[in-house]
This record gives sequence, structure tokens and C-alpha cells, in this order.
Amino acid sequence: MTKIVVDGVEVDVPADYTLLQACEAAGAEIPRFCFHERLSIAGNCRMCLVELKGAPKPVASCAWGVKDCRPGPNGELPTVVTKSPMVKKARNGVMEFLLINHPLDCPICDQGGECDLQDQAMAFGVAGSRFHENKRAVEDKYIGPLVRTSMNRCIHCTRCVRFTAEVAGTGDMGAIGRGEDMEITTYLETSLGSELQANIADLCPVGALLPKPYPFKARPWELTKTETVDVMDALGSAIRVDSRGKEVVRILPRVNDAVNEEWISDKTRHMADGLKSQRLDRPYVRRNGRLAPATWGEAFAAIATKVKAAKLERIGAIAGDLVAVEEMFALQQLLAKLGVKNLDCRQDGTVLHPRFGRASYIFNPTVAGIEEADSLWIIGSNPRKESPVLNARIRKRWLRGNFPINVIGEHADLTYATTYHGAGTDTLSDFAGRAEVTGERPLVLVGQGALTRGDGAAVLAQVVKLAQGLGAIKEGWNGLAVLHTAAARVGGLDLGFVPGEGGLTAHQMAAAGALDVLFLLGADEIDVAPGAFVVYQGSHGDRGAHRADVILPGSAYTEKPGLYVNTEGRVQRGDRAAFPPGDAREDWAILRALSDVLGAKLPFDSHRALREALVAAHPHFGELDAIAAGETSGLGELAEIGGTLDKAPFVSPISDFYLTNPIARASAVMAECSALHANRLRQPLAAE
Repeated sequence: MTKIVVDGVEVDVPADYTLLQACEAAGAEIPRFCFHERLSIAGNCRMCLVELKGAPKPVASCAWGVKDCRPGPNGELPTVVTKSPMVKKARNGVMEFLLINHPLDCPICDQGGECDLQDQAMAFGVAGSRFHENKRAVEDKYIGPLVRTSMNRCIHCTRCVRFTAEVAGTGDMGAIGRGEDMEITTYLETSLGSELQANIADLCPVGALLPKPYPFKARPWELTKTETVDVMDALGSAIRVDSRGKEVVRILPRVNDAVNEEWISDKTRHMADGLKSQRLDRPYVRRNGRLAPATWGEAFAAIATKVKAAKLERIGAIAGDLVAVEEMFALQQLLAKLGVKNLDCRQDGTVLHPRFGRASYIFNPTVAGIEEADSLWIIGSNPRKESPVLNARIRKRWLRGNFPINVIGEHADLTYATTYHGAGTDTLSDFAGRAEVTGERPLVLVGQGALTRGDGAAVLAQVVKLAQGLGAIKEGWNGLAVLHTAAARVGGLDLGFVPGEGGLTAHQMAAAGALDVLFLLGADEIDVAPGAFVVYQGSHGDRGAHRADVILPGSAYTEKPGLYVNTEGRVQRGDRAAFPPGDAREDWAILRALSDVLGAKLPFDSHRALREALVAAHPHFGELDAIAAGETSGLGELAEIGGTLDKAPFVSPISDFYLTNPIARASAVMAECSALHANRLRQPLAAE
């Protein structure tokens, strides 16, 4: 720690702090445009000038380290002044320069009300300008369907350039020209290639980069802001849903250093239009081969007739990827009252099972723990498509150096250097048989591409053997990291929403002739063979609704409160930001009403009572934002599972990042992104 005096206040800060950070630690407000805590230092804007005693001129506090400050002639502590006349004049001059070419279009700029330039011009600028020259004009650039450009407003802070180079890892953006002719561009004016590209709209301190699907829709003070969590993948990113009336207008990230830092994926941010497309807003019953509108009573009566006529062993239920824990718990309780043992939350066919303990199916080292690891093995996974924000965390650790990354599976561009060993089980078995301890904290990441195959159990056993051989499972460190793709999966496994003794798995239930009645709770990623009477409860008219004989309209994740458990086992709470359309209802309420008709009344009449029952049965769900540690005793048994390994290569379960769930598939923006990405793969650039 180093002592420094800021505006007469002595503070003790780490030696690697910048003056800007030290000033903020002392309570001083330092304006900035180019500086960002998660990006490298550029020192472009000079707005953060401060007076350092002994320096001949003001210094840029973002680029001057505390350790570089010299003591006074008599050993006095380094002294910084942030409000002196010199500093005030310097900041006034910088702001005057920045506004020379900035257009006066604040009334029509979508950044209005959230603009750093507006705020700092009011706080640190002057009332007039000494410049009367014509403002420069810069042509707007096409950089894809997610970010709209208005480059006349650009102040060359280069935050977007540094983000694409450092965090996203694609290096899509850069600068051409010099001085007044400098322009930020993608060089060939093609769409950006990162799954995190829309974050640059948040980073832009002016209105040069804006969300393209959100033009002139609302001002920030018109919106109701709701803090919740993302369900587009299993990471559980912290998000804020902004709504106006019944409509979700936009989705923004919240800071959560333990999970997503302050980034979210493009799908999380821009699938919002899918929340109002292809919605189920009333019950339907299939009559004469066609779905026809019905009342709730008619729909429930049709279900009750079929359930009462079927044998218990020919009734089953599958939970989908976006459902909340409370809904699965309610369905589980209903099935238990009916005596049904065919239930499963693993519609993708993964072999993960709670009988081996929680450590066998969660991301044990945690997302933040990636930064503590000293090596990484990626097996049967493409983190860039399966969890782009987690992939950015891996890249962040890789940039620090001394972090070898080994890949068994797809040979894909993950935005960081890897050592590719092979595509399938032969390579995995070879390394598992001769693995040696190579570091203090190795991390073994296994994806669903390795676990949803017919030989998934044998593959998982080999992965655990590899982790044991590398020394990844020991006291104080469990480096076995299971990367999920479904937001509901870990919560379902925690509940034990898997087949009971003699019960059928999801794929067995979906087979022809297996069941007479099948209940799909938001399950859209599985094909159900003809024959069974299918009850679909969900929010969108997707694959499950097309197959259904009865449709019960439910709520999307932004329209209900609920608990979710992310891939690392962290319990998170989502809140309601809007209300479901038409006659649609919250899913737990539908199940409660249905239980009455089936003669198996559930013992709760409110969401609070349901959550209390859930926490009573599974106490760890009551610890929000906490991770219940996984017991490793079952991993030894798991490692000894035999089985024949298939020689087919591992393939990621996600073929199209933009169209992985019903909400995304209902989004026109995601459809455009998907088409552009496919075209990009077919037609490489000339330089490639």
C-alpha cells in the first residue's frame, strides 16, 4: 500500500492504482471518457486531468500510476489536487475541444438522458465556444444488425476498439486516418463477428454507437426498470429489464463481478422483440385434428379425461430449459400426488444425475474461479457459442499469461490460443490414462456435447479420471467444471426432477408408443413421436405447441418471479418486469388450478407459499446468490463407471447461437443475426 494526499485527504491505496483510482478512493469525482475499469488504458480524451504537485503541467490521472509519483523535496507525500484553477481551466479547454465537432442533435439522440458527454459538459464545461468553423462530417458505418452508428458524434475514445480487441477477442474495429480525419470503422464495413458485440453500445460515452433495434422508442425516464437474471444460457447473467406499460423495451447488463462482470451476450440483449411475437395468449384444445380456442375449464377437462383414463406408468412429464425452479417443484409435487414416476428435466438427453452428488453436475471452480486456474482442458464444448460471457472470462485469464488451454472436441476459433489434441473419445481416453499433475489449480471443462451422446456416462467417467489424474479434484480446489446450456438444468437436478425407480427418461418418453399422456412444461427442444396425448404449457407457439393436443398459455421469464440456478450452482432470483398477454397465467398458478381438477390439490395458493414449501424441502434454495458446495465423495464412484466409448467426434449441441430457444426463434432480430452469421461462414472475406 502507498500513501498519497488527494485534496488534503490522506489515503492509503495499492501501489498499482492509477491516480484516477486513488482520487476516487479519496472521494473525488474525476470525469473521464476513454478510461474504463475493464479495458486497457488509452489516455485519449484527457478529461481526467489533475494537478500533481511538482509536475510542470496537468497530468492524465488515468495513465499515471501512484507508484510513479515522487515525494516532495522534504519527503512529503505525493499530493494531488482535483479542483484547483489549473485543473478547472484544463478541463474546460478539453471539453471545448471535444464539442468543436460534436453535432447539436441532443433532442433526437437516443443517448439523451444517459449521455456522459451531456453530463460532463454541464459539470465541467463552459457556456460558450471560441470556435466558429464548420463541424466535420463523418459517414455512418454499417457494422451489423445490432449496433447503429452515428459517427458524427464520435469523440475517438476507442472504447469500442479496445473492447473488440481485448474482451471479445475478434479485433473487428479500429481507426483509420489521422487527426481530424480519424474514423472508427470495421475497415471493410462488414458486420461484427462477436457474440458480445452489442456491449459496445453501452461502452460508448456519446451517441455514436447505439442499439440498432431500439431507435427512437423511449427515453430512459419513461421506463420501469426491473433487476432480474438472464435465462438465454446457463450462466445467469445479471440483467436489467426496462419496460414501458406491457412491453419489454430493452435489456441491459447489471454489474456482477462473480458472474458476468458487466457484459451480456447479444442474444440476451436483443431477443426482446421475441417476447411479444408468436405468443400463446389463450388455451387451445385439438378438435378434429386442429387446435381450436377453448376456455380454461374446457382445457382442464380434456386433460383430466385423458389422465384418469391412462395408467400411471403411461403418464409422464418433461421440463424445458427456461422454466423456473418453483414451477418444476410444483409439477414434481403434482406428479408425486398422482403416483407418476416418469419425469425428467434433461430434454437434451444428458447423463448428468444427482445420485453422484452436486459436484458431478455443476461448474465447481465457479466462474470467478477461472481467473485462479493455471491450466484448462475443454472437452466436448464450444464455450464461445454455449456461453459467450463465460468464454470472455476464459480469454481474460488467458491474456494474463501462463495459462495453457487444451481442447478435445471441435477445432473452433474460441478467441484465444489453444492446443488442439483431437476430436473424440480416443484422445480423451489416452490423456485420461496417463494424466499427470501439472499445476496447482487445473480446470477441466466438459460441455453437453460430450454428455448428451449415447456413451455420455462413459465419457463423463473418463473426464472425471482425467480431472483426478491432473490433480484437479483435491482439498481446497475442485476443477471439474460442467458447462450447461439450459438455465433450468441445474435447478432441476437439485430438485431431483429425474425419473424415479423404473421411470422413463425424456427421450424414452418421447418415443412412439411409450406413453398415453405426456406433459411438456416449456419443453420445445425435443421431438415427441405420434401417439401420446400431449399437454404443452409454455409461452410461445414453438415446437412443443405444434405437437400439443392441449395448450396452456404460460408466462415468459420476464413476466413472473422465479428462482434459477446457474451452471456453477448459484441460486438467483428473477423478478416480474411485465405481465403475460391475454389469458396467459404464471405457470405455477396453472399447475395449482390443474391439480384441483385432477383431484390432487397442491398445498399452496400463492407464490410465497410455494417458495416456502420449496425452501422447506430444499433449504439451499433459500440462500440467494450463494453456492451450495458440491460433495466430491460420489466422483470416485462416477469415475469407475464402465461402458463402451463411441468413436464419433464430440460436437457442440448448439449449431446456431442465435436460435436456441422459443423466445430467440420468435425474434426477428435474432433471425437476421442468424442469417448474417450463416452467410459469413459461407463467404469468407478476401483477406481470409
